[in-house]
Amino acid sequence: MASNGGSKILAAYRATTGFAEPLVGSLLRRRLARGKEDADRLPERLGRPGRVRPKGPIVWIHAASVGESISILPIINELGRLLPSATVLLTTGTVTSGRVMGERLPRNAFHQFVPVDTPSAVRAFLDYWQPGLALWVESELWPNLLHETRLRQIPIVLLNARMSDRSFRRWRRAKVMAAELLGTFDLCLAQDDDVAAKLEALGAQHVEIPGNLKLVGEPLPFDADALTELQSAVGGRPVWLLASSHDGEEQLGAFTHRDLAAHIPQLLTVIVPRHPQRGPQIAANLEPLFRVVRRSKGELPRRDTEIYIADTLGELGVFYRLSPLAVMGGSFVPHGGQNPLEPARLGVAVLSGPHIGNFRDIYRVLAAAGGAEVLASNDQLTQRAGQLLTDGLELQKRGLAAAKAAGTKAPLVRTFELLAPYLRNLHASAGP
Repeated sequence: MASNGGSKILAAYRATTGFAEPLVGSLLRRRLARGKEDADRLPERLGRPGRVRPKGPIVWIHAASVGESISILPIINELGRLLPSATVLLTTGTVTSGRVMGERLPRNAFHQFVPVDTPSAVRAFLDYWQPGLALWVESELWPNLLHETRLRQIPIVLLNARMSDRSFRRWRRAKVMAAELLGTFDLCLAQDDDVAAKLEALGAQHVEIPGNLKLVGEPLPFDADALTELQSAVGGRPVWLLASSHDGEEQLGAFTHRDLAAHIPQLLTVIVPRHPQRGPQIAANLEPLFRVVRRSKGELPRRDTEIYIADTLGELGVFYRLSPLAVMGGSFVPHGGQNPLEPARLGVAVLSGPHIGNFRDIYRVLAAAGGAEVLASNDQLTQRAGQLLTDGLELQKRGLAAAKAAGTKAPLVRTFELLAPYLRNLHASAGP
């Protein structure tokens, strides 16, 4: 466990963020103007509660954004079963994650936005909620929040820890600071052997490897009426999906459609952009060359539609059920990929570009089972997608393999075995 004195760098960070507190309001207002904050819940970012604290112990889980918070839903559900008297407080930092979690959290949990990492906001947050256990997800390390949590002698566990090669190289240049931050955790649970080795090299004291929690989880929810309506509009046309695309990938998807459509009559390409607000610009870029329809305008694919832009929020569960093949965005540009388990759980075959750093271990599991393929270059997309779309048996085989590989519960079971001592110590005196 790290000392409370702290390194000079972290002491300077705490002092600087303290001096900067008068500027936080202005920063939040600028973020609000860019759509990065929720106007109705802005006080939560200053540590002020957005609701009354429930009675009994609170397990506080912090996850950065949508992907991390979705991956932790099995943990929240299991906590509800094991600790019916406790409540889970989930914090995240993005507007989208707040909306999604508002819809998907079970009854034993509620959402708040994480406070900005200044001393006053952090203290106000912890003084009000008084969690009895803190579970941090994956890789976010906020120094003030960790420091103040440790000062209150709240146990802290790092769940499903991950660390890219780039992050590891950066932390090695600040190894003393990394060791102190990681030393704040009573226990670090790594996704795989590689992450565990990196954490230990940076000074983490107690590291275990229960496996990747993203391999656990329920299929994405969906609106059955919306799916039926889309299936009726599409009819028997062949469909493929470019999921969670980033800037530059929509053009790749469109020209892949052009090449595939020359050999696959009536082909429909569905593009779901990672950021739906980009829909109008994507359409404007593609309309000179393709017949494009946008879902955010309430439109359905017509018989002559070539590209359907699904620029709405929270409907990936519908579109994965519409298409037997998902090409994962964020992997054809240097972003690190998007989560391939979401389509895999629904029996959808997966293709990816070469940039998969954020999900390398998951792709290893899916590829070994035959449910996913990582392409060596963008140039291979047309050939491989075409081969699958024209071989129904192979496509079905890959989808079944993906579903089987994505169905494990082992990481969840092992995680709770390791959490058991902390859960036993969590009782009603942990909070008001």
